[in-house]
Amino acid sequence: MAKLTAEIKDFIAGKMAWVGTADKAGVPNLAPKGTLKVLDDENLVFADLFSLKTRKALEENPQVAVAVLDKMTGYQIKGKAELLTSGPVYETVSKGVKEAMPDLPGPKYAVKIAVEAVFSLDPGPNAGKQIV
Repeated sequence: MAKLTAEIKDFIAGKMAWVGTADKAGVPNLAPKGTLKVLDDENLVFADLFSLKTRKALEENPQVAVAVLDKMTGYQIKGKAELLTSGPVYETVSKGVKEAMPDLPGPKYAVKIAVEAVFSLDPGPNAGKQIV
């Protein structure tokens, strides 16, 4: 498992993320996630409220790629997802969603991502290089 640096964790905070998945047949899916958070040095988490395709793909294939960008800089994080429907992580995520968006339904599940690698999305000679 890879460890997120303080710089990467600070960068992720408050930004929209794009989560890429693929089902068992290899059909890709890309979905925006406004609830992505750093759980700890080795894990990310997001709430899923409406993404049926994301859930189906993750049930069949837990490998995931997450892109977080700000203008011309960013990171791609690859890892393995775990769907959570109960427990402390799910409860924390659910509480955060309910506080931030009280008019929306609570999350059906939370997705915990064990970070395996981080790549640069910056333009130039470091584009695509693994940095963690």
